[in-house]
Amino acid sequence: MRLVFTRFSNSSTAATTDRPDWRSGLFWLACASLVWLGGCVQMPREPSDSMSADSWSGRLSLQVQTEPPQSFSGGFEIKGNPNKGELMLNSPLGNTVLAARWSPQQATLYSGSETRRYASIDALIEQSTGAALPVTALFDWLAGKDTQSNGWTADLTRQAEGHIQARRLQPLPQTELRIVLDAPSR
Repeated sequence: MRLVFTRFSNSSTAATTDRPDWRSGLFWLACASLVWLGGCVQMPREPSDSMSADSWSGRLSLQVQTEPPQSFSGGFEIKGNPNKGELMLNSPLGNTVLAARWSPQQATLYSGSETRRYASIDALIEQSTGAALPVTALFDWLAGKDTQSNGWTADLTRQAEGHIQARRLQPLPQTELRIVLDAPSR
């Protein structure tokens, strides 16, 4: 944005300069910083020995053919197993926008300053995305096991390269999940 300021002199009409008002720039920088910090999600810490060593990270894209269509893409970190684990979803800029933790007793979603509890990780995912994702099959796909689940089929032909694609045509809504794992996750 280019700001033009007018300077008046005693002698005549206005002259212009291209000098920005530094106070305005500082104000907008402060606002952007507050928005960035406010959008970060903090999940309460849990003792590290209570979590499985299985961990993956990378990028994912989820498209759900609802009306209107839903889609999400960004980075992720997931650790644990279908029974107990943690998931962090990051924006393309790297900010954590959503975090989830689950156990056999419940699943908790942390989003901004809001915390929601669900009966299970499956219920949390379905209510958050509009589609049921097969958590048990997802962990199998990450490990390279071809597991079918409730209409989902996975293409693991490039899993060794870190690429996983899964689709569900039936039951509706049609859903597609694409994952690209980071190199150390493979």
